[in-house]
Amino acid sequence: MTNQVQPVLYADDVQVGDTIPSLTTQPITHLQLVRYAGASGDFNPLHTDPKVGEMIGTGGIIAHGMLIMGLVGQMVSDYVGPQAIRKFGVRFKGMTHLNDIITCSGKITEKYEAEGEVRIAGTLQAIDQTGDLKVAGTFVAALPNR
Repeated sequence: MTNQVQPVLYADDVQVGDTIPSLTTQPITHLQLVRYAGASGDFNPLHTDPKVGEMIGTGGIIAHGMLIMGLVGQMVSDYVGPQAIRKFGVRFKGMTHLNDIITCSGKITEKYEAEGEVRIAGTLQAIDQTGDLKVAGTFVAALPNR
């Protein structure tokens, strides 16, 4: 396995209105949710036991909201680098089910200076294969000058 150095994104490379390169997942699997439960410590049976989801009316297992937030965070981190992120948050808008394919996307909405840094702000979202919104959010990142 080789270590790849992430190319630096400079402030001059980004303009208001630019889109962030999207991230699209493989279909969400039961194994993925069980692994995430172990990693996060969230063993709510709604995320791992299909019978519980049927009983409470969600139509089966649903993914952890924080897993979907993490996918959006991965997309932003891949774009600006993890060290650049200053703020990141989402609101949960819909349930993600097994076999859903999640596409994360974002757009730059602002570019400004604060605390001696050039910062960009943007909107984020994750949708499934039918266009249903799962999370919507915002971020702020600091980018270096050339």
